[in-house]
Order: sequence, then structure tokens, then C-alpha cells
Amino acid sequence: MDASSIALHGLQQADTQLNAAASAIAHAGADSVSGASLDVFDLSAEMVALMSAQTAFDANLATLKTAAQRQKSLLDVTA
Repeated sequence: MDASSIALHGLQQADTQLNAAASAIAHAGADSVSGASLDVFDLSAEMVALMSAQTAFDANLATLKTAAQRQKSLLDVTA
């Protein structure tokens, strides 16, 4: 596997993590099926998950940029 495909996979995982955390935050305090309020919610854990997803996005984008620069350099050398 090359660095680009690994970084793309990392971006997909970060997107999944982001969507899961955002969904949990959006549904916080929603009523359960039985009508009882779901007051148990750890906002700090979800915020950490959001920040972790953001960091993963940044790291994988940096990897993609570096891979593109490396490819360009290789093309320049061979040309």
C-alpha cells in the first residue's frame, strides 16, 4: 500500500469517528423509547472524539500533501 491510500483510509476513519461523535452530541437529551429522558451523557468524551477526528483529518491531509510533493519531486528528477 502506498502512502496516499493509507491516508485516504485514515480520512475515511476520521469521518466515521466525526459522524459518530456528532450524532451522539445531537441526540443528547433525547427521550428514550420508553419516554424516559436520557440524562446520562458524557459531553467531554464526545468533544475529545471530535478533536481526535480533527487531528486525524489534519495528519492524513498532511500525509497526502507530502506524498503529492514526493511524487512531483520524483517526476522532476526523472524528467
